[in-house]
Amino acid sequence: MKGVKMKRALISVSDKTGMIEFAKALTQLGVEILSTGGTEKALQQAGIPVVGVSEITGFPECLDGRVKTLHPKIHGGILNIRDNPSHRQQIAELDITPIDLVVVNLYPFKETILKADITLQDAIENIDIGGPTMLRSAAKNYKDVTVVTDPKDYDVVIKELKEKGETTLETRFELSLKVFETTAAYDAMIAEYFRQQQSKDPLGETLTLTYEKVQDLRYGENPHQKAAFYKEIAPMAGTLTAATQVQGKELSYNNINDTNGALEILKEYREEPTIVAVKHANPCGIASSKSIHEAYVKAYEADPTSIFGGIVVANRPIEAETAAKMNETFLEVIVAPAYSDSALKIFKEKPNLRILVLDDILNNEPGFETKKVMGGLLVQERDTQLYEELKVVTKRQPTEKEMEDLLFAWKAVKNTKSNAISFAKDKCLIANGPGQVNRVWPTEHCIAHSGDKAQGAVMASDAFFPFDDCVQLAHKAGITAIIQPGGALRDADSIAYCDAHDIAMVFTGMRHFKHS
Repeated sequence: MKGVKMKRALISVSDKTGMIEFAKALTQLGVEILSTGGTEKALQQAGIPVVGVSEITGFPECLDGRVKTLHPKIHGGILNIRDNPSHRQQIAELDITPIDLVVVNLYPFKETILKADITLQDAIENIDIGGPTMLRSAAKNYKDVTVVTDPKDYDVVIKELKEKGETTLETRFELSLKVFETTAAYDAMIAEYFRQQQSKDPLGETLTLTYEKVQDLRYGENPHQKAAFYKEIAPMAGTLTAATQVQGKELSYNNINDTNGALEILKEYREEPTIVAVKHANPCGIASSKSIHEAYVKAYEADPTSIFGGIVVANRPIEAETAAKMNETFLEVIVAPAYSDSALKIFKEKPNLRILVLDDILNNEPGFETKKVMGGLLVQERDTQLYEELKVVTKRQPTEKEMEDLLFAWKAVKNTKSNAISFAKDKCLIANGPGQVNRVWPTEHCIAHSGDKAQGAVMASDAFFPFDDCVQLAHKAGITAIIQPGGALRDADSIAYCDAHDIAMVFTGMRHFKHS
C-alpha cells in the first residue's frame, strides 16, 4: 500500500450509511478526521479519533447548529489551490491547514416535506446551508480536493487511496459533477416547495425541475437512442411511477409512454367497468360494460388487429375469466388496480407479459405537463376538463342512449392525436382516426374501419368542422349524432345539414387538440 497524500478529511453527514467503516479505513491510512455535531458523536462512540470543527475554528457551534462550518479556516482549507504560491503563503500566514477530502450529505429536506402535516417552519429548518457550501467549495476545487456526497462512492475512494495513494483526477471530476447535480436538485426541490406554498404565479420567470432516476432503459423510441426513466420527487397516486410490476420483462421507453397515455384515457371513465387499449399512444379499443370481462371482450372485438401488441389498462380488478381471454392475444403490458390469484396464475403462462398493479388507478390530480423542444421547454396545465357546456344546436335532441355514446366518444377523441375523429356505439369505441393533417381523412378512416357498425353510431371531433364535408360523410355512413366543440365560421352549414338529415349535434364549447 502506497503512502497516502491525503492528510485531512472533514466528515459531516445526515445519512450515516457506511460512514463508520469508511472513517475507520481513512484512519488506518493515516488521514486525520474533522467533524461536527451528530457525526462527531457517532465517530467518538465508535472509537475513531476525531477533531471537532470548533477546535479548528476556535468558535463554538451556534444558533441551534445553524452555524458550524461557515468559517475561513474551513473554507480556506478546502478552497486553497495547492500549486498557487500566493495561496500557500496566505494559508500559512492565517494558520489554515488544507482539507483534502470533504464528505457531506445534506439535511433530509425531501424526507421532511414528504411527511404528513409538515409545517413550513419544519421544512425551513431542514434546509441545509453549511453542507451545500462545503460541497460546492470542494467540487469547485476538485483538482486538489476529493468530495463525496453519496455513500456508494466510499469504496472507490478507499480503493484508489490504497492502490495509488490518492484519488485520480478523473474520479475527483466525476465526484464533483455528482455534487453539482445533487446541490442543483436540492435547491430545485426547495424552490418548488416554496412555490407550492403560494399560488400567485405557478409559472415563474425561471423553471427549476428535479427528477430521480427510476431506471436506465435498453433504448429509446428506437434502438439507436439512449434513454432513461425518471420520476418526480413527490409520489403521485394513480401514475405509472406508483405502480408495482409483479411479472414480465422490464418496461421499455415505448411501453412507458404508451402505458402513461392509456392511464390518462382511463381516468376519463370512472363510473362503469372500463377497458382502454392503446397502440402507439392512441386508443385502439375502449369499452365500458357491466363487468370488466364484458368490457374487455367489447374493446377487443371492436379492433382485434390493432390491439395485438398493445397496452391494456382496466379500472376494475381482473379475474380469471378476463385473464384467460387476454392471454388469447399478444399484449405488451396490462395494468389494473388488482388481480385475483387465479388471474395471476394464468398470466404466468406468458412470463414476458408485463403485469402491473396500480392502486388508485383513477386518481387524476391537476398539475402541469412539459414537452421538450429544441432549445426550450413548453409547459402547460394538464387537460383535465371535459367540456364547457353541452349545448344541442340542432332541431333534434339526442336520445338518452345517443348522449351516453356521445360523451363516451368525446372522452376518447379528447385523448387521440389531432386531427382526430372517433366513432362509438353502445359505449364502445368502434373506430378511431388519429393524427391526420385534415379532418376528412380521419373521418374516412373511421368509416372504412367501422363498416356496417357505423349504422346508428355517433361521431366525435376534437375540434370544430371548418366545413360540412365530414358531417356529410358521417351521415352517409349511418352516423346519427355528432359531438364537437363548435366555433367555426361555417358552423351554420354543418347544423343545417344535420337538421336536413335528422342528425343530432351537440357543441361542447371546448376543443381538445393533442399534438403529442
